[in-house]
Amino acid sequence: MVFHRKKKVVPFRTAGELDAMAAAGAIVGRTLVAVRAAAKPGVSTLELDEVAEQTIRDAGAVPSFKGYHGFPGSICSSVNDRVVHGIPSAKEILTEGDLVSIDCGAILDGWHGDSAWTFGVGNIIEADALLSEATKLSMEAGIAAMLPDNRLTDVSHAIELGTRAAEAAHGRAYGIVDGYGGHAIGREMHMDPFLPNEGAPGKGPRLVVGSVLAIEPMLTLGTTETTTLDDDWTVVTTDGTRAAHWEHSVAVTEDGPRILTLRPE
Repeated sequence: MVFHRKKKVVPFRTAGELDAMAAAGAIVGRTLVAVRAAAKPGVSTLELDEVAEQTIRDAGAVPSFKGYHGFPGSICSSVNDRVVHGIPSAKEILTEGDLVSIDCGAILDGWHGDSAWTFGVGNIIEADALLSEATKLSMEAGIAAMLPDNRLTDVSHAIELGTRAAEAAHGRAYGIVDGYGGHAIGREMHMDPFLPNEGAPGKGPRLVVGSVLAIEPMLTLGTTETTTLDDDWTVVTTDGTRAAHWEHSVAVTEDGPRILTLRPE
């Protein structure tokens, strides 16, 4: 008797399940737009969190971050040198020129949406604007690799190449944050496999129609290294340089990658 080992694949969903995930993702997209609109000088990150929670609940969904492993907020608000997992606070007041990364998740009918967006408060310096653009371009390169029969690290490699292309275009180096990356998503927010933001192609489970990954590069203006603050959540760059974080939840389809966390124009 011959034993045939079945090749592993990235978790996949039916067409109807992808529509359900897109409904959750649309709420996340609307929430990020509402938070950005509220992000003005003099506004606290806690106020942004309140906008997010209200928007999510008004849509009939539940904030997936709130209470997740004890996290207190409905968003992660990471300002300037904070990379990810910043805790919203009444004491943290936005000022002109801040670079703000907002990560947001929502659950609708048991399905998760997860997306992040970096933007400036008022006018920001060119280096910060280019950092955010580079991170977005890296994410888009990863999204373009969400194709049937690609392997997990084909997406990782595409993200890395997107970063290198941005470096060439901008004439500067960016740090790809070490140890953090994307993940599969569905009825749980964080699922295996973990998706690195760099690495050699052709490895890991195979992508099939319906596979879903949260693609989320994090870049800095300097180091690749981070440390976690005493709150056990907030991740900051070790050299104090600024960071950016972009994320979309994306599905593989026969017609090309489908972004499940679209934002309204």
